[in-house]
Amino acid sequence: MSEDGTGLGPISYLIVEFPGNKMTGDGLASLVDLVDRGVIRILDLQLVTCADDGSVAAIELADLDVDGEFDMAVFTGVSSGMLDQSDLDDAADALQPGSSAGILIFENRWAIDFVAGLQRGGAELIAAGYIPLDAVTESLDATETS
Repeated sequence: MSEDGTGLGPISYLIVEFPGNKMTGDGLASLVDLVDRGVIRILDLQLVTCADDGSVAAIELADLDVDGEFDMAVFTGVSSGMLDQSDLDDAADALQPGSSAGILIFENRWAIDFVAGLQRGGAELIAAGYIPLDAVTESLDATETS
């Protein structure tokens, strides 16, 4: 159950890499808007940096003001406890040394009623995932050239 007593929507994660540790803040206002409109609920948000040796370390959100306008402190304290050091280490496998990343775990609140309806009918959500945008683009490009 969610904190407001309703069922839970599917839980998703994203890892977004910032090559060269360049974080501009673009997109963060949209993230806040999704939360404000109830589309998603952020369960965890952690920024990490990947050193040249491949090791990762957490970055404190309160220490960042990435663009001089959008203060990351709005996300300080967003933690369900689901992310731990092993998750950060797993993220390191996907990161290039000298880069940073944002790891976001969120509930898809838009799907709560949909999932609840399926469950009332005896269905169970057994898998979910994302198709990387590069793979979608490649597939669409291949379709257009055939």
